[in-house]
Amino acid sequence: MTSALPPEARRPPPPDASPGGRFATPVRDPVQAVVRVTQPELIRRAQLERTRGRLVWAAFGFSLLFGAVAFKLALATVLAPVDSRRVVAASRPPPAVAQAPVLRGTVTDRNGEILAVSLPINALYANPREIDNPARVADQLRRVLPQLDRERLIARLSGERQFAYLARALTPREVQAVNDLGIPGLHFEDAERRYFPQGRNAVHVIGGTDVDGQGIAGVERFFDERLRGDLRNTPLRLSVDVRVQLAMRDAVQRAITDFNGIGGAGIVMDVTSGEVLAMVSLPDYDANDVGAATVDQRFNRVTVGVYEPGSTFKLFTAAMALDLGVIQPWNGFDASRPIRYGRFTISDYRGRNRWLSLPEILTNSSNIGAAHMAMAVGPPRHREFLSRLHMGQRLRIELAETAMPLFPSQQHWRDINTMTIGFGHGVSVTPMHVVTGVSALVNGGTWREPTLVAQAQGAPPREGTRVISERTSELMRRLMRLVVTDGSGRSAEVAGYFLGGKTGTAQKTGPRGGYLRDKRIAAFVGAFPMNAPRYALYVMVDEPKPNAQSHGFATAGWVAAPAANYVVSRIAPILGLLPETERAAEIQAGIAMPLNGRITLPGPRPNSTPTAAPPARSAPAAAPTRPAMTTPAQPAGPLRQAMAREADLAPR
Repeated sequence: MTSALPPEARRPPPPDASPGGRFATPVRDPVQAVVRVTQPELIRRAQLERTRGRLVWAAFGFSLLFGAVAFKLALATVLAPVDSRRVVAASRPPPAVAQAPVLRGTVTDRNGEILAVSLPINALYANPREIDNPARVADQLRRVLPQLDRERLIARLSGERQFAYLARALTPREVQAVNDLGIPGLHFEDAERRYFPQGRNAVHVIGGTDVDGQGIAGVERFFDERLRGDLRNTPLRLSVDVRVQLAMRDAVQRAITDFNGIGGAGIVMDVTSGEVLAMVSLPDYDANDVGAATVDQRFNRVTVGVYEPGSTFKLFTAAMALDLGVIQPWNGFDASRPIRYGRFTISDYRGRNRWLSLPEILTNSSNIGAAHMAMAVGPPRHREFLSRLHMGQRLRIELAETAMPLFPSQQHWRDINTMTIGFGHGVSVTPMHVVTGVSALVNGGTWREPTLVAQAQGAPPREGTRVISERTSELMRRLMRLVVTDGSGRSAEVAGYFLGGKTGTAQKTGPRGGYLRDKRIAAFVGAFPMNAPRYALYVMVDEPKPNAQSHGFATAGWVAAPAANYVVSRIAPILGLLPETERAAEIQAGIAMPLNGRITLPGPRPNSTPTAAPPARSAPAAAPTRPAMTTPAQPAGPLRQAMAREADLAPR
């Protein structure tokens, strides 16, 4: 069948022909042709344009970033190289260690050992108004803080108060344990606690503080303002040496234990500066637990206890008589019979019952000879001399706890007072008075106030008051050495250290007056080395009892002198003093004193002519007149021969 379509229709349609079999009119002018773009295509093209712009900006940003990095690397490695961070860190000074601020300064000994320091702690307190069930809260707290008392906790957690301390010092672990309980009304605050690392050692020097950090005793109280003021960041350096302190404490404690005493005391002092290197009072207590201390433990026997010094005072009597020129070492007094003054009788303990020279009076510790010597000086000058040694005054030392001596007033000072005080009875002073006075006797004659503050290294000697001449001081050193080599202080001798001193045994007085028969004070006071004195020491035992080793005696020669030996042998090496063993004989000869007192010293001597006795005055029956000094020429018979033999031993 022949199609009726024209020939143009039978041709295939062109590629751009419209669909649907419709024929478009051929475009005769290509310039005027219209291209139709659909809406989705337009959207796609717009998205492509935006993406292209973003890529351009991203490329620009990355180029800028990498360019900066490349410039920095070039600068650090090529243009201006710098040290590594480790080198820089090593060259920088270490940062200061952060320290918690404290409200109270540190106290150290002379060598920097800490005696008292404040440590930061946490304190637990409660607001009772926020506590609903005090009993339940108390039980919960005691599970983590078993040291707390339940009844006291309940009382503190109850009531209408808004503040109540529950615990003053908590460790970080305890703080965390309380926090874990999650109890409302419990709070913490930053606080500090005073800690005493030495415990009992030097406790009466340090003293202590209360729970609020206020000084209540010792140097803590005396320097309270200084320790809490602007200087609290600078440690307070004391003169005490904890090593010497411990040695003295051991010696006194051993003597107390061996002789069953009730207490004791010990002192070591620098004779040139007055610095106290050790101050012991027993019994003592732990400074970290002052609340558990008894009254007797807190009592400071060194500066508060006043005792009759006994025969240790004979040193001051001898120094007074020598310095005033009323006696010379070869003079002496008749000690063959007791002195009776009214109802009083002065006698010797195991006396020689003969005439005694001055060295014999000290080595035999003759009460009769000391009483005669004091009367040769006379009451007015006797009292004035002891006043120069501050025996009638309260000592000004850096402690709040000091006592006033029991010293007769001028209007009540009579002949009997001079006689008894001449051998250490009828007056009561502290051990610190005695050792300070002895320091003046051996250091050349200058009295200086004792101090607990360390002096600067190389500082000039502190100012003092001259109380005796240098010649008298030299004589006293010889006499004190003689007491240790030939007298009652033999047990104190330490080879190579040339210790000198004096023992003293005094009966204690009762609450109603009068002396107690079996209660005594046994003491030893001395200094070493006597060829060049550096340190003075004092050892005392309160109410010692005889033991088997002492053969029934409890006097100072058996009790205190061995303790002094123990102290010197331990502390001398610590203080840098070595024993003089090779030159021992030479040194001993230079400080020797014969028992007859015949020795020649360089320099002028004071007038040794005995003064005439003053006119007799009214006194009780049998009151003695002023004794005249006698020389070895007065004795007769066998005694004269014995004195002559002693004179042959005197150095020429």
